[in-house]
Amino acid sequence: MEVAVKNISGKDTGRKVTLPEAIFAVEPNDHAIYEDVRQIQANGRQGTHKSKERGEVSGSTKKPFRQKGTGGARGGHKRSPLWRHGGRIFGPKPRDYSFKLNKKIKRLARRGALTYKNRENAIIVVENFNFAAPKTKDFLKVMSALNVSENKVLLVIAEESQNVYLSGRNVPRTNIVRSADLNTIDILDADRLVIVEGAVAVITEQLG
Repeated sequence: MEVAVKNISGKDTGRKVTLPEAIFAVEPNDHAIYEDVRQIQANGRQGTHKSKERGEVSGSTKKPFRQKGTGGARGGHKRSPLWRHGGRIFGPKPRDYSFKLNKKIKRLARRGALTYKNRENAIIVVENFNFAAPKTKDFLKVMSALNVSENKVLLVIAEESQNVYLSGRNVPRTNIVRSADLNTIDILDADRLVIVEGAVAVITEQLG
């Protein structure tokens, strides 16, 4: 499957790049995509939540009033979960939410996500580019020339480019990632996928 390569002015360069059908035109496995998204989100959780139980809250353990004759319910002490300012029953404790997922499933999920974007005609391949200095103005010109300035954009670059990253990091609804760091959530979250020509070979090597 061949796609025309555009330059940063939004014009056709006359060259084409091949997007492998084994990556960009597969039968998506929705369950693999679900598992990969779940793992990424779970691994991003801090898990530092904590509430105090009855043995951890401050307060006297003295019996607040006599057992019988008051007409009210029995009370053991102020730390009881049934009382205001008492401990919490089975409250959250610090824990690790991360879990392991096989690499084959993660690759399958990324192939499926790229296939969905390809079906939506949401993939644009642009020639390799860089900026002499970090300038958001220059980055916005490129996005405008590619007609993606109104969309949520994922720009996939072949290798780390500090000037490109610094130029686009403050642009709303824009995410810049290296092809080696591409993940399923980033792909699905974007409206348009702008892939630098050099990144196609890296993606092919990773997912092929």
